[in-house]
Amino acid sequence: MTISEKIPEQIKKEIAQLVKDLNYHCYRYYVLDAPVISDTEYDREYRRLKELEEKSNYILPDSPTLRVGAPPLEKFEKVKHTEPMLSLDNAFSHDEVREFDKRIKRLLDSDREIEYTVEPKYDGLAIELSYRNGLLYKSSTRGDGYVGEDVTWNIRTIKSVPLKIEGQGKAPEEIDIRGEVFIDIDEFENLNKQREEKGEPLFANPRNAAAGSIRQLDPAVTMLRKLHLACYGIGAVKGLRLKSQAELVNWLAEARFPTPAMMKTVQGIDAVIAVVREIEDTRGDFTFEIDGAVIKVNDFVLQQKLGVKTREPRWAIAYKFEAHQGTTKIREIHGSVGRTGVITPFAVFEPVKIGGVMVSRSTLHNWDEIKRKDIKIGDTVVVERAGDVIPHVVMVVKEERTGREKSFSIPEKCPACGSTVMREEGEVAVRCVSLHCPAQIQEKIIHFASRGGMDIEGLGEKNVELLYSRGLIQRFEDIYRLEKENLLELPRFAEKSAHNLIDAIEKSKHTTLAKFLFAIGILHVGEYAAKLLAKNFRTLEALYHISPEEIIHIKQAGEKIASSVAAFFNDKKNLQTLNSMIELGLDIKNPDFAAGTDAHLPLKGLSFVITGTLPKPRKEVEGLIEKHGGRPSSALSAKTNFLIAGEEPGSKLLKAKSLGVRTISYTELLKLIEERSGHPRLF
Repeated sequence: MTISEKIPEQIKKEIAQLVKDLNYHCYRYYVLDAPVISDTEYDREYRRLKELEEKSNYILPDSPTLRVGAPPLEKFEKVKHTEPMLSLDNAFSHDEVREFDKRIKRLLDSDREIEYTVEPKYDGLAIELSYRNGLLYKSSTRGDGYVGEDVTWNIRTIKSVPLKIEGQGKAPEEIDIRGEVFIDIDEFENLNKQREEKGEPLFANPRNAAAGSIRQLDPAVTMLRKLHLACYGIGAVKGLRLKSQAELVNWLAEARFPTPAMMKTVQGIDAVIAVVREIEDTRGDFTFEIDGAVIKVNDFVLQQKLGVKTREPRWAIAYKFEAHQGTTKIREIHGSVGRTGVITPFAVFEPVKIGGVMVSRSTLHNWDEIKRKDIKIGDTVVVERAGDVIPHVVMVVKEERTGREKSFSIPEKCPACGSTVMREEGEVAVRCVSLHCPAQIQEKIIHFASRGGMDIEGLGEKNVELLYSRGLIQRFEDIYRLEKENLLELPRFAEKSAHNLIDAIEKSKHTTLAKFLFAIGILHVGEYAAKLLAKNFRTLEALYHISPEEIIHIKQAGEKIASSVAAFFNDKKNLQTLNSMIELGLDIKNPDFAAGTDAHLPLKGLSFVITGTLPKPRKEVEGLIEKHGGRPSSALSAKTNFLIAGEEPGSKLLKAKSLGVRTISYTELLKLIEERSGHPRLF
């Protein structure tokens, strides 16, 4: 008897119904943008499905739980397309579009008007989805048109991609569906903003962002990007007969595939050009980037008669829009400080109209970009609005240089507060490390007061914004100068809430060195690094004026931690702030120092990752691991010693198995501590 036969029919039916319902709701949400249930209801059904699958070990091939969980790849495997994925010939004027129509008629030896389809040309990454008996089994990039790369697990993370062909009638025996993966302009901007704040290289445009996301070796990274798909064509197919491009797109929509945002079927080339003009005129209304319009002969029989050239079909052409660019002169270059301290250069130039919008400034992304493009103050530059939204400098027109242009160096002082800045070796980001920088202070105080930091209940985002706007908190030490009378003058504060906040602030004055080092937000110093420093330095003052060399010798500290900690504790204004807080009653103990010198801790040198729900709160378990010398981590890798798995462990369990990481329970963790301690458990 197989495992499947042992599972009660009732359980299999419930799983099948949940899979069907969840896939339908996914389709409603991600393809139609018309959900019929709340996120809470969806999450409840998803959790129920996951629970049943884990208990029964019965998972259907189109289960939404299979969209995640694949371990990172070492490389992408090559995939040969059954039928070549051809590129399109281009037209850059309406006259060239008319020539295309004349060529079609000549090849068909016909004077009658041809029926065409016209749709926006997505500026994304071409993808092929391969289905057998209705189930997605492989997905690949276009590559050179003949051989692409297997990106199946990354494509499965896109919620709008059907894992199973639905709709009326029987699914084709085999079908290769072609489409374009893309990212919305707003999401592209958010993604680049996040990368800029982390000091990571920026994506040049939405197409690069989509391509870079699909070509991630770790599907977990792809899953975090909000990618979309538009399907518009087919390659090899068995068991499905379609007569035209319009019929194909209708079939795709009925089978729950996302299709182009618009497509029109028209008769004659004049009507085609009218639709092309319509798409170009409304180009700015699309949420994604388009770079033209695609024109196809609608009838599949005519397509077959027309055939293909070496690399392009004769029955289709791409009309390319002009890039929205303008030429202007850079007047000034400045630095802008983000909420995480990263200083980003931007250019101010003579206003220029691009795509109907007056543009007078643009980001220069990072200091390496200025050097790479050799941008100087006074330069004449070509500026483009990428995606018709984001202005950026494309190139310098060096022929226009007069010799009076001025180079712009990386700032040595923060433009917002005047403090010394730092740039780590190998990174593009330049950062301000000051505690009192006005560009960062609100975000830093929110982190300082958070539960993982000083745990000041009542000092959340909204109250920090309120107190900052009223001038009551401009620096860290101002937190400890707050009085109840100050709060009672503000909206949203009554006697009780004001008393509770002041009480929480007073309680926070008594803390540990590890918690304080994490709370003040030193770059690269998370909870583990803060604990590591506390184990090796008895007091806060012991870190004053420290050199990187004094930290780098600590095992697991690393050069990044050493340089950022040294930069922080050598900044005079930072030390003044710390001393002011101590004068206002901050009392820092360090119970971790003695533990750090004990070479006989049972878990010393071992790393642990936790997944699922454990009998004790996660923070408590992490504290237990640290207490006995171990290192808790959120990142699972081949170097991890143990995965502690509780209920509903998620994808990390599969990843641990693939990496050969040993999995233990919470009870086994306690036993491990007992065995390595050499004495009975006391907990």
